Amino acid sequence: MDVKLLALMTLLAVAMQVPTANAKPISLVERCWCRTTLNTISQRSIKELKFLHTPNCPFQVIAKLKNNREVCINPETKWLQGYLKNAINKVKKSKRRNTKKV
Repeated sequence: MDVKLLALMTLLAVAMQVPTANAKPISLVERCWCRTTLNTISQRSIKELKFLHTPNCPFQVIAKLKNNREVCINPETKWLQGYLKNAINKVKKSKRRNTKKV
């Protein structure tokens, strides 16, 4: 067997064994997670809320439900707006307390 052919076969065998990268293509990374949103959902069924802001997408709210299903919630939902206002007020109050202590 020719040395060049043997080297090429070895290189191909090694290349096929190397695992591919786990990174997602750019088109998937920049894609909006929420394509449709729910306006009504029981607050009691929500286990966790995630807030996403990606460059080319509007503000996204993802709720993980108690049955481990994830759904997108419309950020304009009235109860969610109240929840966000309360959370912002708590952060502001804690910052004020921390600056007074220093």
